[in-house]
Amino acid sequence: MQANIQKNKLFVASCLALLVTSLSFGIRAGILDTLGTQFQLNKAELGAIAATAFWGFPLAIIFGGIVVDIIGMKRLLILAFVFHLAGIILTIYAGKFGSPYAALFISTLLIGLANGTVEAACNPLITSLYPDNKTTKLNHFHLWFPGGIVIGTLLVFLLDKIGIGWQIQVGLMIIPTLIYGYLFSKLQFPVTERVAKGVSTAKMYRSLLNPLFIIMIILMFGTAITELFTGQWIDVLLKNVSDNAILLLTIETGVMVVGRGFAGPVVHRLSPAGVLLFSAIFSALGLYILGHTTGNLLFLGALVFGLGVCYFWPTMLGFVSENLPETGAVGLNLMGGAGMFAVSVYTIFMGSHYDNLLAAQLPVNADIKAFMEAPPGSDMANQLIEAKKAAGPAIINTTFVIPIILIVAFTALFFYKKKSKNKTMVVAQS
Repeated sequence: MQANIQKNKLFVASCLALLVTSLSFGIRAGILDTLGTQFQLNKAELGAIAATAFWGFPLAIIFGGIVVDIIGMKRLLILAFVFHLAGIILTIYAGKFGSPYAALFISTLLIGLANGTVEAACNPLITSLYPDNKTTKLNHFHLWFPGGIVIGTLLVFLLDKIGIGWQIQVGLMIIPTLIYGYLFSKLQFPVTERVAKGVSTAKMYRSLLNPLFIIMIILMFGTAITELFTGQWIDVLLKNVSDNAILLLTIETGVMVVGRGFAGPVVHRLSPAGVLLFSAIFSALGLYILGHTTGNLLFLGALVFGLGVCYFWPTMLGFVSENLPETGAVGLNLMGGAGMFAVSVYTIFMGSHYDNLLAAQLPVNADIKAFMEAPPGSDMANQLIEAKKAAGPAIINTTFVIPIILIVAFTALFFYKKKSKNKTMVVAQS
């Protein structure tokens, strides 16, 4: 490590950049239903807008993983700053354009590109700064994702109560954006861990064909969908089941903040593979509660679910970085890109499925937009509320199947790693 590299300042700036990423997630989750009402967007259109952030993310993170060793982490993060600023401003002024849907689509894409670029640079930055403590420090870094969601959802909840519009809520993201952009512009960066260790580019790309890496990519599909789809849509899905659906996201992410903050002893005691198995079990239990209960039990479901998804994302990255270090920044960023791509596809599919579920609950050939525009308290409005009460939990119960599959997969991974560790110990002793 170069003597003039300020590890702590780089880590703080990275956390601020991730904070903006998570604020965009939390605030958008909180205002998604409001945007739909104001601009008369159906759930398929809202699904397409929300999904844009998720497929913009993999485009940026995969491209960033390829070029990070060429152009450097600093340039990538300055680019992320530009994307974030442009996306936030366009979101605020979406209503000034002829097509608010197009404006929201493009602004969300820009924010998704910014979010992916942040992770493309910051994940290899963290592993380069802390090569002997990767999984724990990745968890500490990624606690700012749920941390920002807690802040974002509370802001939406409180500002809504006092009548502050969604444009100001979105505009608040400009403050941490300007701060992280300034910090990164002034700091010096190390080279990535792979470059520091002298692993060739050709060897890095060959390592991507390792069967274990391919398996982890596939599993990343499931962990990312379980965590991020549910978080992004929880207010929409449960808004008519609970009066405070957005607080369910706040509880879930609050648990994630605490859990990731104490990741060190958990990872040390269970091992990364054990943590992933633990996460899958509690995620499944949490989704089951959210999909089968109402009232205060929903808050228990959010707590259990938050405990489950808490370690998924950073531990998946940490597992790859520790067990497949030669995959380098490309490996880390392919993992993140795969996860976000899966979420984007799943979100689009579930947005359409949600509309179909609503249609099935309403009279034959009913115009859903007419029901959405019906005056509160009218028969049509009440019918729509009842339809939403059925459709939201149905989507959650469909998603519940994914962590069940993950339990089986991570059980196999846990015993595979345990067997490999025992073989290594036997060889070392002999």
